[in-house]
Amino acid sequence: MVREIAVLAGLAAALPAMAGEMTASEARHFVIGKLFSYTCFDGTRGSARVHLDGSVDGSIQAQGTGRTLYGTMPAATLRVDGERVCASLPRSIMQPCFYLERTSAESFRGSISGLGFAYCDFVRREEPTRVVHGPRHQRQFSQTADK
Repeated sequence: MVREIAVLAGLAAALPAMAGEMTASEARHFVIGKLFSYTCFDGTRGSARVHLDGSVDGSIQAQGTGRTLYGTMPAATLRVDGERVCASLPRSIMQPCFYLERTSAESFRGSISGLGFAYCDFVRREEPTRVVHGPRHQRQFSQTADK
């Protein structure tokens, strides 16, 4: 669960020039529609894209080992709450908001507000990756994270 939230934290973010904390509007401008690869504090890695409606699609390999899962999260999974980016996660007792920090012109770090150790580093990818998979391997991330 923390891993899933940390991934969402990073996907919610970024700003095009200087390092430092990003506002929700800066993050939205930098992230929407772009493909990012990510690596998290526990070794989890993958790639993802956030869409204008707040939905997310991509891949995740938990702790950097085992099977890579491909999936989607529905519209409004990521949302703006004032100047914060937050997540709406079905069946979750947490509806976290994120601290988003620009680390370079092409990258940022996202962490759960108040839990700085739970972070993911995101790097923008120039070339879109085309993922081909069968429907039996595609599940919502929130369903796979609980297992």
